Amino acid sequence: MISIEPWDAPDAVALRRAQRDELDARYETAGHEAGPVPTAESITVFLVARDEDGKPTGCGGLRRLGPGEAEIKRMYVVPGARGSGLATRLLRALEEQARGHDITRLLLETGVRQPEAIRFYEREGYRAIDAFGAYREDPLARCYAREITAVTPFGLFTENAAE
Repeated sequence: MISIEPWDAPDAVALRRAQRDELDARYETAGHEAGPVPTAESITVFLVARDEDGKPTGCGGLRRLGPGEAEIKRMYVVPGARGSGLATRLLRALEEQARGHDITRLLLETGVRQPEAIRFYEREGYRAIDAFGAYREDPLARCYAREITAVTPFGLFTENAAE
């Protein structure tokens, strides 16, 4: 189950802490946030995924960048749920939320020490772009974008051909 939850809900905070701990270990630093840190005020929507027992297993949010654009923030799946398709379901749920907020282009940043994330986003239709915003100055950043459009009659989305 994936649902909208407050940014500061205990399970949301715990998932983001787990993600931060994992990134701190990969990058051997606690200072890897380029630009402004996301807050409850800056996140348009935050999703939390739970398993059948209600245990939190993943999260992700959207931060509006400007008209029609948002950045995917804090996309994370706990290690025990990886490989289950949860990341894809979370990503699709974020895309659906984006469409509901009149967002037609999603951007994101991941890093060179996250090869699984790079493969995942490329597999899911995100295309490498030049670094944007605060990431322009980060040599470890890898940025991606995807154009999204309205829902089709079958509840699926279509991709714009132009990037």
